[in-house]
Amino acid sequence: MKKWHFIGLGVIVVLVSSFTWSGLFVHKVDYNEEVKPILNKHCMGCHGGVKQAGEVSFLFEHEMLEPGKSGKIPVVRGDAHGSEMIRRILSDDPDERMPKGADRLAEDDINTLKKWIDQGAAWETHWSYKRVEKPEVPSEKNLWNLFGLVKTGDSDWPKNEIDQFVLQKLKKEKLSPSPEADKATLIRRVSLDLTGLPPTEKEVADFVSDKSPEAYEKVIDRLLKSPGYGERWTSMWMDLARYADTKGYESDGGRNIWRYRDYVVKSFNADKPFDKFTIEQLAGDLLPQGKDGMPAEENMIATGFHRNTMINNEGGTDDEEFRIAAQIDRVNTTWEVWQGTTFACIQCHSHPYDPIPHDDYYKYMAFFNNSRDEDVWDEWPKLRFYKGDDSARVEKVKAWINRYDPKETSKFTQFMRVMEPKINSHSFVKGAESTVLLISYYGVKDKGNAKIPHVDLTGAGNLVMNISTKAENAVMSFHLDKLDGPVISIVKVPARDTVLVAPIPPISGQHDIYLSLKSPKNPTEWVRITWLAFQNALPGASQPDYDKIVQDYATVLTRSTESMPIVWEGKGDFARKTNVFVRGNWMVKGKEVKPDVPQLLAPMPRDYPKNRLGLAKWMVSRDNALTSRVIVNRYWEQLFGRGIVETVEDFGSQGSEPSHPELLDWLAVKFMEEDHWSVKKLLKTIVMSATYRQSSKSDHTRQEKDPYNRFISRGPRVRLSAEQVRDQAMAACGLLSKKMYGPSVMPPQPEGIWLSPYSGESWKVSEGEDRYRRAVYTYWKRTAPYPSMTTFDAPSREFCQSRRILTNTPLQALVTLNDPVYLEAAEKLATTMQKRGKTPEQQLREGYRLLTFQPIEDKSLKVLVKIYGDALKTYRAKPSEVDSILVYGKEKKSPELAALTVSANVLLNLDNVVTKE
Repeated sequence: MKKWHFIGLGVIVVLVSSFTWSGLFVHKVDYNEEVKPILNKHCMGCHGGVKQAGEVSFLFEHEMLEPGKSGKIPVVRGDAHGSEMIRRILSDDPDERMPKGADRLAEDDINTLKKWIDQGAAWETHWSYKRVEKPEVPSEKNLWNLFGLVKTGDSDWPKNEIDQFVLQKLKKEKLSPSPEADKATLIRRVSLDLTGLPPTEKEVADFVSDKSPEAYEKVIDRLLKSPGYGERWTSMWMDLARYADTKGYESDGGRNIWRYRDYVVKSFNADKPFDKFTIEQLAGDLLPQGKDGMPAEENMIATGFHRNTMINNEGGTDDEEFRIAAQIDRVNTTWEVWQGTTFACIQCHSHPYDPIPHDDYYKYMAFFNNSRDEDVWDEWPKLRFYKGDDSARVEKVKAWINRYDPKETSKFTQFMRVMEPKINSHSFVKGAESTVLLISYYGVKDKGNAKIPHVDLTGAGNLVMNISTKAENAVMSFHLDKLDGPVISIVKVPARDTVLVAPIPPISGQHDIYLSLKSPKNPTEWVRITWLAFQNALPGASQPDYDKIVQDYATVLTRSTESMPIVWEGKGDFARKTNVFVRGNWMVKGKEVKPDVPQLLAPMPRDYPKNRLGLAKWMVSRDNALTSRVIVNRYWEQLFGRGIVETVEDFGSQGSEPSHPELLDWLAVKFMEEDHWSVKKLLKTIVMSATYRQSSKSDHTRQEKDPYNRFISRGPRVRLSAEQVRDQAMAACGLLSKKMYGPSVMPPQPEGIWLSPYSGESWKVSEGEDRYRRAVYTYWKRTAPYPSMTTFDAPSREFCQSRRILTNTPLQALVTLNDPVYLEAAEKLATTMQKRGKTPEQQLREGYRLLTFQPIEDKSLKVLVKIYGDALKTYRAKPSEVDSILVYGKEKKSPELAALTVSANVLLNLDNVVTKE
């Protein structure tokens, strides 16, 4: 009986197996992985967001199901034979066959498309636009190792969850992890990664001698608390923020915005949650206000992120054109930094490869379009910083207003701090004997006039204006609705640049205001107007000392103060309508649109305001599919030299596929839910992993199977960033200043780099310790960036740049061998080497160890000794040339020190010195 049971069971197993393989496990075509790449490569060029040949598009799901110009349907779900797409692909007629004018599709691609259609042509959202869900962590525990009780193979390698994901991928690729790097290499790597600086000799020695299990974690915790941590990560953020100390374009004049850079350094060091960091930069001016009606000063400074856009002061340019250019840059930058999507495409047409329609670009731009900056020369709005007597006057005016009408305090405080809202002179409509002067002012001569259109005078009691002239006894009159209309104010024009406060009668509603000038004594002399505003009168007019308060208010506005450009929202009459630009042309306006986020992503919650604050909150909401993925990937790329998604700037269907998709999502969810957007916690998780700690040494197997370390089968080996190359040289040689914050500095650079015909500005080398400050504080001129850093791949920062494409060129060696910074560092290093050893061999060994914390190989030492010997021979033969190399130090000059300086210069140029092992 049992025999028949076994036979019957065997037959059932065979039948079930046969049924299972033939029926249950039929391969289901994956749209994202198999179909979308074929469409993007062969079809979208003619049938996507840019072109829709034959009125056929495969960009949106509904489009591929609708009849084209021929009346035939491209994709008939469930019927590949009846689908026009397949018929055209298989056609032998060269006029009909698709892709047009190209080679026939590969048979595998054709079969994939046919099978996809026959299976129902399922449409999927690209992986990166789907909600982030936390995947299950792979486990090495199984029956074969008694669920972890028995250690087999690499089962004891993982140190945290990251390693489980990486190990799973390595096994799939038939690879194994590399052993852990030696302690000296590891502390140098993690120090450079977390602080941008090498460790000190003592730090290395302490770590090497610390045998406790917590030794490495103690190093990590110390580095995360280091002030250098914030400076290192600010260097990365400055590329994203396109930070510079100049305005860009042709004249590229100076810009005082260093306080924004300092805000970033402080934010990183304080481990400000990344969601808060995001909201402050995108909408700090819209955050809750204090007692004086102003947002916190820190929040206003944070909005400098989007005032790093360029402005064009060239004569003859249209301010509105370049105001719009700045708005477009803000949209594109926001999407690249936080959403990792090539959103710029949609400015002119629907996205060519991802389902984002043209209109969505302008709905998104509507969030930014109300900012008050207008490409004016003086970069208003700016946050003003009062000191001394001026600060006392501000407080005196605020106290007066609080006493007589507290509800007005916020308006006047706002105007004293940011001088908004106001009407810039380029908004005037030209009349007789008037024009725009020097792209900066509106100029009027005797008997001249101009119109200021559409001014809301409801509640206004004062005309406040910035005006000046060299003419004597010039008088300007302001008329209501027409040039000969009722006079609402008469102003005697001052000789110096002054802000005047003049009363006007009570008037309601919106009106055109006309100005006219009488200047008979100097009829050809210009009166210059920079801006004007119609404001409520200061309260307390019937009180003693009222005139003094008005004068204090005018004085405060007139005085020149330190200031920096910020983003400030225009409201009421200063809000703008946003229209679609037909084909991206700002002069051809289509339909009006309201602020909204792309339909491709999660909708903005209804209780969020439809302004930049609501947008920023949506950006870092749990439902947003992209932000956390993009940011986590960005930090990973900084540590490993390659992102989990290599194209850190493009998570769309044309970007690279993630090498470890589950790991990316696990990190993204952990970053939001467990770490609560703490960057320090994220970085600690990564650098504590066994994956990060691997030796960077490769072998034949890894070179063959994982040449670019895509599967992370070894530790990172990446050339240092431009800032790190410079900072390491100065730190290792004992020159680097620890001074933090403040205006940008000008360290030595070769002569002749700066040519500033408009301003006559020149590069004035900073004195004292400012000369030796970290690279992040270096003055950045867009048209002439610090040359040694651009040679090492730093961008000009005219636009946002997500990643630096690393190069290896002879020019880089010329920098480290000849730049004055490196020559001074070499001389300083040589003096240290000279004190550390008695013989040239000992001195050179010590110099190599100071830079790499590794012993030098004998063959390398022989080369250095030869370099030293040749140099020494030259300097002994020509002692006068010693002075040409030893120009910085105070040590006694000698041929030996000169030769050692040449050798130290070579050491600073070695590959394993400018590389993170």
